[in-house]
Amino acid sequence: MPATVVIGAQWGDEGKGKVVDLLAERSDVVARYQGGNNAGHTIVAGDQTYALHLIPSGILYPDTTCIIGNGVVVDPFVLVRELDQLEERGVDTSNLRISGNAHLIMPYHVQLDTQSEIRLGKLSIGTTRRGIGPAYMDKAARIGIRAQDLLDASILRRKVAIALEQKNEVLTKIYGEPPLDADVVAGEVLALASRIAPFIADTSLLLDTAIRDEQTVLFEGAQGTLLDIDHGTYPFVTSSNPTAGAACTGTGVGPTRIDHVLGISKAYTTRVGEGPFPTEIDDAAARHMAEVGHEVGTTTGRARRCGWLDLVALRYAVRVSGMTQLGLTKLDVLSGLPEVRLCTAYVKPDGTETTEFPWHQSDFHSCTPVYETLEGWDDDIVGVTSLDDLPPRARAYVERIAQFTGVPITLIGTGQGRHEVIDNVEL
Repeated sequence: MPATVVIGAQWGDEGKGKVVDLLAERSDVVARYQGGNNAGHTIVAGDQTYALHLIPSGILYPDTTCIIGNGVVVDPFVLVRELDQLEERGVDTSNLRISGNAHLIMPYHVQLDTQSEIRLGKLSIGTTRRGIGPAYMDKAARIGIRAQDLLDASILRRKVAIALEQKNEVLTKIYGEPPLDADVVAGEVLALASRIAPFIADTSLLLDTAIRDEQTVLFEGAQGTLLDIDHGTYPFVTSSNPTAGAACTGTGVGPTRIDHVLGISKAYTTRVGEGPFPTEIDDAAARHMAEVGHEVGTTTGRARRCGWLDLVALRYAVRVSGMTQLGLTKLDVLSGLPEVRLCTAYVKPDGTETTEFPWHQSDFHSCTPVYETLEGWDDDIVGVTSLDDLPPRARAYVERIAQFTGVPITLIGTGQGRHEVIDNVEL
């Protein structure tokens, strides 16, 4: 796998962190290409659990170079805290590199994000209130602060002053908040400059060199396909593009350099926050998924909504990212259910049935799922690492997913641990 993109095929929380961690062990470089600390990856390594929000999962391997690409928005306070926490636990962070073109999440971004959600009330879209959206807005408006600005205090101070001329108008006149002092804000951020500066680099060049040298490069996305700002369930989406194309724009690598796209899906479906969710259920099966699967958001701590696996949405994710293979996580969570269901079509409000993901939001928001029901299995498959040890009914479930999506399943997660997985298979 010379250059592989790993992306979420659902609404995030698919277990990408575990998969990236597994593949990072065999990779020379791991690069994250979008999102911010509104995402979280939980890695279980032996008896240690790591919750990462900004730094790529490969940081646990001292010989792997980890890159935060230009498409990521970086909260410098969160970054320094994460670095400190990892180093306190004996993790070497010296191989981390941050694109000088990555935009910074400033304190006013977090405040504006929070106030916007509060003001929307029942109409809120369920952001994590981490300032992600406002930071991307400033990037598009060309008034953003970049990581390289930490290297020149005069530039950073001038940019903050310009940005706050507008932000303070919004904070005071719309939200009734006190204005922020530009010197104070700039000073707080510049106080972290010496800690972050050694990691700032030309990461596009580093990646190009690695690929030319035939090193193994892994591109890591945050969130999932259905949260993509262009291709997701708008407006209940994130502020960036988690789909595969963003791996190129978010790191400065051309599309012809990508060899494989690995999509990650749970064996069922979850969603955090607001928005449509056709296969959501509220019954004993949902409670089983939530309890056995520990379905609580890594970043937000919010309970995840649970439902059956939506194959219509999964095939859509395969299409928009050109996935060449799928990884299925948390198959072990479904053990013990008397039956398992797969959504293979939707019934739209006009009564017509479709096996394609609706392009119009009104159809998707109001559709009802059509299910195939398969027999469940009682066998405990936690820790199973061989396809031969998978119960026939569990294997039939996986094979049906591969058949419907038209993409081979090459990895099956059977537990929380990094090596509790059936790897290097093709179903």
